[in-house]
Amino acid sequence: MKVVALVVRLTRRRAFLSEEAGAAMLRQPQSSSHPPRSLRRRCAVSSRQIGGFQVHTVSAAETGRAGETGQTSLVFLHGGAYTREIVRQHWELVAHLAVELGVDVHVPLYGLAPRHDGLEALAFVTDVLETVCAGGRTAYVVGDSAGGGLALLAAQATAGRDDIRIAGLTLIAPWLDLTMSNPGIDAVERIDPWLARPGLRPVARSWANGLPLDDPRLSPIRGELNGVPPVDLWVGTRDITLPDCRLLRDLLPTASLAGYHEQADAIHDTPLLPVPEGRAARQSITDHIRRRTLAPAP
Repeated sequence: MKVVALVVRLTRRRAFLSEEAGAAMLRQPQSSSHPPRSLRRRCAVSSRQIGGFQVHTVSAAETGRAGETGQTSLVFLHGGAYTREIVRQHWELVAHLAVELGVDVHVPLYGLAPRHDGLEALAFVTDVLETVCAGGRTAYVVGDSAGGGLALLAAQATAGRDDIRIAGLTLIAPWLDLTMSNPGIDAVERIDPWLARPGLRPVARSWANGLPLDDPRLSPIRGELNGVPPVDLWVGTRDITLPDCRLLRDLLPTASLAGYHEQADAIHDTPLLPVPEGRAARQSITDHIRRRTLAPAP
């Protein structure tokens, strides 16, 4: 992990160490978010629009294992601080889940700051869940970083609805509080080689679009946690999301905490990284989802 930490430290210095750098990140043009060719060699990919936004569906149908989970599909919400597009590491995790589990994985490309905001994204993801769950189907939602926060927000917003059934959530280093005011962050920020609050603050303000940063529709740690589907939570000890992940672990009702995994010396989003710790975490995540969705082992 030391080599990876050294590499991402350079990214942090450019993008997150000052409010000016965060504002500059918001001004950067968006790059392509199309599924890469390497993904299409492994999986079938189809696309459609819901509410004016793109949703890609990645399927392992070509492997002959599609449909093993019966009435359950996955929804994957990518991270990127609500301002960056889905990247290769996200698509690799999507392909891994589709192939290993034999399921359709729906990937909603929600609008990003500064042109779009949190309430718009939440409404869009809710529409996607309605579509995925039509006809009595069940969804399982996976999200990393900003996408993990959005996944929990969507679960909170749809809790108790008969037409949207969520079997569980896997949250990888989720951004749970736009205020980033947890006092425990101070110590972790000094050893996080990637993320820092100064660069994230202008992004949070843009994403809130005039609403208070502690609005529970933007910061799920501030919202209602009773009735949330079972959460499998992953975070590293060198990640500024750690204090809020620990807080979420402690606040969740017993029935809503399916697992808590704190990876020693791991940085942000380690389960997405091409390192031994990341590969082991991906397999554990896959096995957990298989159990939650009652899919047989391959």
